Amino acid sequence: MAAKKQYPLRIDPGIWDAVEKWAADDMRSTNAQVEFILREALRQSGRLPKGPKKPKGKST
Repeated sequence: MAAKKQYPLRIDPGIWDAVEKWAADDMRSTNAQVEFILREALRQSGRLPKGPKKPKGKST
């Protein structure tokens, strides 16, 4: 697994609360939810880097 880039994020508390609630609804960590949101935005805009696809299903 490739190393993850760490980045300190300054975000409006209301947005953070909404992301935390969304993550809980999707049974993800807040960090995983932020990554999901960013990945979806990149995919929708056609800017997602090409690379190996992650297999669907259970993650380990």
